[in-house]
Amino acid sequence: MKIATDSLAFALDGAARALTLVSAGTSLPAALNSTFDSLRAPPSARGAIQDISYRSMRSWGLSSELMDLLLDAPPQQERLGSLLRISLGLLADASKPYAEHTVVDQAVSACAADRELSRAKGVVNAVLRRFLRERDRLLRTANAAEEALWNYPQWWIDKLRKDWPNQWEDILQTGNARPPLTLRVNRRLGGVEEYLQLLSQQQLEATQLGPWAVRLTQPTPVSDIPGFLQGRVSVQDAAAQLAAPLMQLEPGMRVLDACAAPGGKSVHLLETEDISLVALDNDKSRLARVADNLDRLGFKAELLCGDARHKDWWDGQLFDRILADVPCTASGIVRRHPDIRWLRRPEDARALAKLGSAILDNLWSLLRPGGLMLFVTCSIWPEESELQAEAFCQRHSCVRLPAPRQLAPKSAEGDDHDGLFYALLQKPLF
Repeated sequence: MKIATDSLAFALDGAARALTLVSAGTSLPAALNSTFDSLRAPPSARGAIQDISYRSMRSWGLSSELMDLLLDAPPQQERLGSLLRISLGLLADASKPYAEHTVVDQAVSACAADRELSRAKGVVNAVLRRFLRERDRLLRTANAAEEALWNYPQWWIDKLRKDWPNQWEDILQTGNARPPLTLRVNRRLGGVEEYLQLLSQQQLEATQLGPWAVRLTQPTPVSDIPGFLQGRVSVQDAAAQLAAPLMQLEPGMRVLDACAAPGGKSVHLLETEDISLVALDNDKSRLARVADNLDRLGFKAELLCGDARHKDWWDGQLFDRILADVPCTASGIVRRHPDIRWLRRPEDARALAKLGSAILDNLWSLLRPGGLMLFVTCSIWPEESELQAEAFCQRHSCVRLPAPRQLAPKSAEGDDHDGLFYALLQKPLF
């Protein structure tokens, strides 16, 4: 039995395949791309598969707890477990993205059409219908567990409660919200007010978030955003837009963007001032995305593939400015990447902080005396951010200049941004 590609059953099957890969350790974007290819999913089906997958990651704790309550033992087939979790998450979703009977019918159809899962179609039907009959009781019981209530691993909740005792609940709630589509207006091609007028002419509602940041009220494909293909705007979170202004660029400066991919901050640096930019990344495929961003906006930079912990890529000329957006757990951007919370482990922050420390120490030796290095992470864990900055300053006796430091993720009108960290460090002249 073949499933129509425009059916919910096809989308449920695709999401189940993708989230089974995530459960095995693959990032959600990579899992989706692999699934699209394996299913030969047409563009019309990819949007539904992606939407269901992201929704499901944000309700994975609740749906996992519900499945445990409804089954005596976990399904032997991982994909069957994924299909059940996804379907339970959709049925429990207060926004009701699909009619209940449609979810049940299409989940059974997805199961029946799969040779490996077809024998379990009766189980899928029984489990989902039982949930609908006993919904209130099951949700009360499930939500007694914090993993189900908040949809994060317990260790993440415990750590957040410890590190952010006054804000942990707000941060968890923000991480479960849908992220905004925030744009950065290219100042070289016009102002924010002018661009807002252009959006209004296209019947697109938007609000200004910062000096050059604009948030669209409704998410829109980038190809449909006025001026995007011409470089008039770029997609970039409001917190990430703070980096370029903090670097105090001047014409002709030699600047390094270390760990540059995908290039959003690289092109923002070039929009800000006429500089000589070197964009470094250790992944050739990701460096290609930097090249794409440069091409779209009509900028040039020297692209180098190399490890920021070492100097084998360096030509010996010191830099006036260095942007060090180091690898981290990405715990501050989970609303954009809801799979991160399920992929990370408690020990990851310490391990990535050690990697970040090695990168910072090496980059510092490439900075001219009196130059500035902006240390950035998209983490909310202190060992990767504030504690890292403090330890670095003790090792190198550097001057720490004013910067926002740790930003808590927020999703309020007029104050909507991810949880980034900034430390602006100046190298002594002697």
